[in-house]
Amino acid sequence: MHEVSAQLHAESFSETFGQKIINTENENISIVDLDKESIINLFRSHRLLLFRGFEADVETFTKFTDELSTNFMDYTGGVFKRRVINNNSTVLSVNDFKDEIKLHGEMYYQKNLPKMLWFFCAHPASEDGATIVCDGKRFFNELSNSLKELFSRKKLRFHGHLDKDVWIKRYKTEDLSVLEQICKSNDTQLRVNGDESIDLYYISSAIHPSKNGEDMVFINSLLPGKVIAPESISFDDGSEIDNQIMSELNEIAERITIEINWHKGDILMIDNSSVMHGRRSFTDDKRDIYIRLCSPAFAY
Repeated sequence: MHEVSAQLHAESFSETFGQKIINTENENISIVDLDKESIINLFRSHRLLLFRGFEADVETFTKFTDELSTNFMDYTGGVFKRRVINNNSTVLSVNDFKDEIKLHGEMYYQKNLPKMLWFFCAHPASEDGATIVCDGKRFFNELSNSLKELFSRKKLRFHGHLDKDVWIKRYKTEDLSVLEQICKSNDTQLRVNGDESIDLYYISSAIHPSKNGEDMVFINSLLPGKVIAPESISFDDGSEIDNQIMSELNEIAERITIEINWHKGDILMIDNSSVMHGRRSFTDDKRDIYIRLCSPAFAY
């Protein structure tokens, strides 16, 4: 741990990424009064920041994130149900269900995805329910040479079949022409069936170059997709992503996963281009975590 100021300390999550910004002494300091340039520089270096020990509610969370972010998204096209908080369509609850969600990049099943994520802990679970994170650069480096070669040759193909009432909720429109435009902007192939159900097809790489172009990053929606809807994902040539492949990926994921056990008022800032996230299962109905999807309001 090293001192950032008289009241704040920074503590590393790991050798490769992540910092905790901890308010240890000053109960009166507000998170919105922290030096924004210092936060930006830390984020550029570490790609994941956890702010802990600050008095924060959803209004404070919204104000703080507004000052560092732009291009907020309302989760149009997202696969989970998310409750709107405080009538703000860009502040959403993530507690649709209580099962584990494996490591993934947010919305990597479409082209238009958030570059940055914010999480806020309104109320932690009494036990379990940790958010999990991992460094996508390290994940790529841990892949066997055969998997690195495989993912460099083959992309992922996502397929979804949605009944009319489902796609209306997911895409927030009843107008097929609007839906067609949304899909076109996301490089998603759309097929409308006779009953107005739809089939969607999207192709994306499982690996991506880092922002500086010096590293490769494993970040995608493969791991949870194979659990939640295994028939929806294959390679782009139609071949199966078999159990041997998934076994290696899941072994790496568990080995390099970092758990974040929430404290009330915690705020988490994540680079969605290189850091994957997920969560452990939980049973506590009072667990209440919010998310915002956006882009950085600074060069990054």
